[in-house]
Amino acid sequence: MATETSRKLTMARAISEAIDLEMAADSRVFVMGEDVGPYGGIFGSTTGLFTKYGPNRVIDTPISESAFIGAAAGAAAEGLRPIVELMFVDFFGVAMDQIYNHLAKNHYMSGGSVSHPLVLMTAMGAGYNDAAQHSQTLYGLFAHVPGLKVVVPSNAYDAKGLMIQSIRDPNPVMYFFHKGLLGLGWMPSDDRAVVTVPEESYTIPLGRANIVRDGTDVTIVTIGAMVHRAVEAAEIAAVKGISVEVVDLRTLVPLDTGTILSSLKKTHRLVIVDEDYLSFGMSGEIAAIAAEQALEYLEAPVRRVAVPNVPIPYSRPLEQAVIPSTPRILDAVTYVTEF
Repeated sequence: MATETSRKLTMARAISEAIDLEMAADSRVFVMGEDVGPYGGIFGSTTGLFTKYGPNRVIDTPISESAFIGAAAGAAAEGLRPIVELMFVDFFGVAMDQIYNHLAKNHYMSGGSVSHPLVLMTAMGAGYNDAAQHSQTLYGLFAHVPGLKVVVPSNAYDAKGLMIQSIRDPNPVMYFFHKGLLGLGWMPSDDRAVVTVPEESYTIPLGRANIVRDGTDVTIVTIGAMVHRAVEAAEIAAVKGISVEVVDLRTLVPLDTGTILSSLKKTHRLVIVDEDYLSFGMSGEIAAIAAEQALEYLEAPVRRVAVPNVPIPYSRPLEQAVIPSTPRILDAVTYVTEF
């Protein structure tokens, strides 16, 4: 149990601190990826680690994702605990074989004799005009494949606890951090992700959602940066007399179905907010769970607020139009309460 502290951290700093603590505690833990060394990662996720642990444990790699993710998979199979950074999740295609076929399947195909205790951390998210090949979330792709755990923190406290838990997990974990939550000075960032973080080590169990706002009329299920927009919409709805409960999933795999269903039994209405694409993703999965396991509790149609099925635009107005916004979430909340 973490002790009380008033210290606040950015999410980038919380991630690097989590890695630092685990590297200090376990010599099997090491980091590799592009610019993770002296530069500290372009998103700050490995800041200060190279100076402390040196080039043998913080390894800058060439620009060859298939090579260094494959090397990390091999190291994990031999008993080490690598943390490998894929700079943007959009780049996963060049290492699809290593991720989809080796990391996800080798434990099963070996009858349990091969394990990959590996964290693949990667940046996701739009909101700063980086266009179609650098702005996607894509966690639904990896949640679809058995054998991978999928973690998506929304704030610095969760980022640290979930990272430590991910490093200790015996399975391959995809750890997504949203660029707009990291607290970097060179890009737009949501200050609501900067929260109190204890200095000591602590863990947050994978598969345990967090109810960040209690409510009685509508449940919003969401993850990552959309948690903050959902809370903002809930605050506006409260002025109109609508009580909204906001569920931050924190992990997609494992998925905390119990918390979702418990909330729906209380509110009887569901809005799902997702920065991933609308089709065949998280929003559809949550809607299916509601239809299959909580239909008798629902008093209104399920509403989904997600990215339409188009590439993320470079244009700022177009980008803002496709990413779920507070007004769009509020419209969905208002709609379901009219039944």
